[in-house]
Amino acid sequence: MGFSNKTVVITGAGNGIGKGIALQYAEKGANIVLADIDDYAGANTVMIIKESGGEAQFVHTDVRIESDIIRLMETAIQSYGQIDILINNAGKALFKSPYETSIEEWDDVIHTNLRSVFLASREAAKYMRHNQDGGSIVNIASTRAIMSEPNSESYAATKGGILAITHALAASFSDDRITVNAISPGWIETGDYSKLSRLDHEQHLSKRVGKPDDIARACLYLTAKENDFVTGINLVVDGGMTRKMIYEE
Repeated sequence: MGFSNKTVVITGAGNGIGKGIALQYAEKGANIVLADIDDYAGANTVMIIKESGGEAQFVHTDVRIESDIIRLMETAIQSYGQIDILINNAGKALFKSPYETSIEEWDDVIHTNLRSVFLASREAAKYMRHNQDGGSIVNIASTRAIMSEPNSESYAATKGGILAITHALAASFSDDRITVNAISPGWIETGDYSKLSRLDHEQHLSKRVGKPDDIARACLYLTAKENDFVTGINLVVDGGMTRKMIYEE
């Protein structure tokens, strides 16, 4: 899988899964364009990449705002000449009773998690379609697109929407040689992994909770040029958690 000198745009790359994805692509020699609303976190991730000899830059981006997305892609083109890969990772969660959720809160989650996927994919594809080898888009969804807990309606709606828009975009962009896939992470621990309990790990067939690197490696697979036969899919990366039978004892 060759990513040397490929340009990768990653939204929500300042922390957590997005940061892990950025570090993996940078290690493979890609040029990284990090988008985040958190200036400190974005700049810190760039610093880590550059200290390791990689190439990266940060662009302050509110993914809810169309003009910010347009500027993000323009910056990537001006800096590196083309966009090869887009990872739509930015998102937020709201766990609040549907009786108490305001329409403003609902719209905020919808715009952050779902509308941003459409906007970023549209703007990146405008440039990818002119690449000799097309391009690749990966949308980070969630296992909560297919299973739920109470008070998660806005989050579930966006993640379910991401699965649907993924195969729709795969169809729309196919003539331009752009693959579009989704990844649905399960429990990916972005905090102190050492504080997890044995029971936390035992919930998974893999016998461990996931890490950002698990999602990053899935992104590498889906965006490798030799895997361009894979498009329109949802890759569940959850350690088997959604396939594990749970019994009351």
